[in-house]
Amino acid sequence: MASSMLKTHSFILFLILFFITVIAGRRSDSEVFGKYLSISSLGLKRERLSHLHFYFHDVISGKNATAIRVAAEAPLTNRSSPFIFGDVYVVDDPLTIEPDFNSKMVGKAQGSYVVVSQGELSLLMVLNFAFTEGKYNGSTLSVLGRNEVLSAVREMPIVGGSGVFRFGRGYAQAKTHSITQIHAIVEYNVFVFHYC
Repeated sequence: MASSMLKTHSFILFLILFFITVIAGRRSDSEVFGKYLSISSLGLKRERLSHLHFYFHDVISGKNATAIRVAAEAPLTNRSSPFIFGDVYVVDDPLTIEPDFNSKMVGKAQGSYVVVSQGELSLLMVLNFAFTEGKYNGSTLSVLGRNEVLSAVREMPIVGGSGVFRFGRGYAQAKTHSITQIHAIVEYNVFVFHYC
């Protein structure tokens, strides 16, 4: 009987210590740094693939310039290079529905690009496509990637988005439509997964 009483007391003591440990180990939501959420808890329903098509206008000089050089070539740049390695540009380029600069504007490409190669014309593009038309009004897509300008078709990753494009990911294909010394028109096809 003493042995069964000791086992019972030991078991009760074990349960008490176990529950104290569990309760003390729990934290309120305000103390948790991160936790898993379901997509539906954010009001999002299903993933969708969208295709956007527009033209990017980069005007690098004149009274209506949309791309401004804010940093010139690095002092150590190879001066024999035909490219301006190290130049940094800040852009506020119109995005239009047609190649004509005066066609309907659907947004702006805002951000910067840097000439990052000494041997070819390659840019590091850090841009937000900020849309101003239709169901995409107020939404953005973020581009971060390499743009080898002289290639026929370039592909850059879409690394995020906001508004309709929340949780956006995908890629943008750029193809030069026309180029002069002051104005480049680039056709973009953007494919992006996002939740709606």
